[in-house]
Amino acid sequence: MSIPDLSQELDSAFAHGTSERRAEIVKRVTDVFVAGAANYSANQIEFFDDVFVRISEVIELSARAMLANRLAKLPRAPSMISRVLASDDEIDVAGPLLEHSRVVDNDTLLAAARTKSQKHLLAISRRRSLDESITDVLLERGDKPVVLSTASNPTARFSESGYMTLVERSAGDDELTVRVALRPDIPRDHMLRLLVRASYAVQLKLEAALPAMADMVQSAVAEAATTILDNVSTASRDYAAAYAHVNSLHHAGQLSEREVATFAAVGQFEETTVALAVLCGIPVESVDRAMAQDRPDAVLVMAKAVGLSWPTTRAILRMRAGARGISPGELEQCLAIFIRLKSSTARQAIEIQSKRLSGSRFSRNVA
Repeated sequence: MSIPDLSQELDSAFAHGTSERRAEIVKRVTDVFVAGAANYSANQIEFFDDVFVRISEVIELSARAMLANRLAKLPRAPSMISRVLASDDEIDVAGPLLEHSRVVDNDTLLAAARTKSQKHLLAISRRRSLDESITDVLLERGDKPVVLSTASNPTARFSESGYMTLVERSAGDDELTVRVALRPDIPRDHMLRLLVRASYAVQLKLEAALPAMADMVQSAVAEAATTILDNVSTASRDYAAAYAHVNSLHHAGQLSEREVATFAAVGQFEETTVALAVLCGIPVESVDRAMAQDRPDAVLVMAKAVGLSWPTTRAILRMRAGARGISPGELEQCLAIFIRLKSSTARQAIEIQSKRLSGSRFSRNVA
């Protein structure tokens, strides 16, 4: 079939032909175009573009899908029909163009990302190049598979707000957290925010995958602890008697790890809390808050900062868990973090927190 014969045969087929005849004609026209696309002039490609747009309005879904698949990976595919097919509501038609076509422009991609189905968004997320305007929409509208795919796309670029959205959506989602953390382009501040919220299992997994990330994980643990300790609130327990007892031991030079371990082992919560506060030089209320947190970051940092051993730290963790208890798995994860946590990092976190709260109305003089 030559180009001059196309118009006449198309008019006849679409005026009087069956759906099978129309599908056959579409295939033949597509074959002619694909065979010569590399050598056609701009005017010839424009002619085919007009033909494809005309026939796309009357052909069945299967024929549109066939046309989309044939054009999707062609570097010189006609631009108008590529945009038309990429905007189709049917994913079998739009999907190949959204995922593969170099001809589909950014405006068409944005329109599809803003209005089409999650399957359309998933196809877009797999493109070889995604700029910030597209990823912003994918992260805002996309379901979990779309966000995971976007985060895993090595060519995707993210805006500042895009990274913030990625971190927010990673909260409580270990799989997404790992994929985002493994991106080499994630800025350090967003990485720290991500790691602060990451589970211990994820932190350990990332350290194993990227040994160079160990220091950043430690910084995140220390930052999480500092945040917890910063948010001081009035203690819910009565610490007066415990404070008097522990402070007297401290002034007599008798407050050591042995006393802390004994307090924790026999379940003396108030005495243990005050002892940690005195040894760290921070308000009792800060330690009280840390003891009430679900995550033990702050307790681990305080214990490491003042040189407590793991057995003593473990006793504190068991005591703070109370009736809920703490599983062997949780203790194992805490031990792994405790071992990796540098004493210098822990002390620095406590010093920062102490300076921040030095003027707090909750501070106590423990000297």
